[in-house]
Amino acid sequence: MARVISRDGTPIVYERFGSGPAVVLMGGGLDDGTENAPVAQELAGDFTAVNYARRGRAGSGDVQPYALEREIEDLAALIDEVGGPVQLFGASSGGALALEAAAAGLSIGRIAVFDVPYAVGDPAVQAWQAYVGHLRAALAEGRREEALRLFMRLAGASDQDIAAAEDSSMWPPLLELAHTLAYDAACLGDGPPPADRFATITRPTLVLTGAGIDPHMAGLQSDFFSQAADAIVACVTRTERRIVDVREHTVNAKTLAPVLTDFFRP
Repeated sequence: MARVISRDGTPIVYERFGSGPAVVLMGGGLDDGTENAPVAQELAGDFTAVNYARRGRAGSGDVQPYALEREIEDLAALIDEVGGPVQLFGASSGGALALEAAAAGLSIGRIAVFDVPYAVGDPAVQAWQAYVGHLRAALAEGRREEALRLFMRLAGASDQDIAAAEDSSMWPPLLELAHTLAYDAACLGDGPPPADRFATITRPTLVLTGAGIDPHMAGLQSDFFSQAADAIVACVTRTERRIVDVREHTVNAKTLAPVLTDFFRP
């Protein structure tokens, strides 16, 4: 693992795969970079794939206070290190961060996002904003387990799924990342994509969703991610919308990598 120092002194760790034009991969909620690693390996035949751990995750630092602007500065430092312009791939809330970075004017070529969980419509927005309030309270009081439960409920997990997760070996590592749920919430803002800000994005943008809802998120509306994708397309000017043949919300490298290769190839 290599590292770069962000503007506020936070070390950000990353791995490089392959050679060629640079593609930076950005993970989503409760991910320390692990989920995108197989995608980076698949892209390595055509690109320099750079997979990093966002601040507060894995070996990356977590200088306080947090702000969305600090995460954008983290990416800017990484782009300076590998040489821009870079292509971006963001999964879930990492897709929201990728779009925010593009709107902030970073040295970016093309952008691809997958299953960005923006809230669209009054009920979804109200549920999102209630979640953010409860999440902040839980984390302020050090109740990390409750923060995880809140997130899983919002994401459509059943009580049985949550109980099974608590009894599994994955629960302690998730607790280590629970505080970063507030960082993902900051990336997603008030719920819907910020139309005025995203209207300034001029780079070609590929907006991807799967063919259906992940069974572990069965409590969500069947078109939840499609509505979010359509909302992105409505405010970002140069978009391409595609549906890929997956149902899982976690990134499927074998399915997504060829789509990304075609989109990012010069």
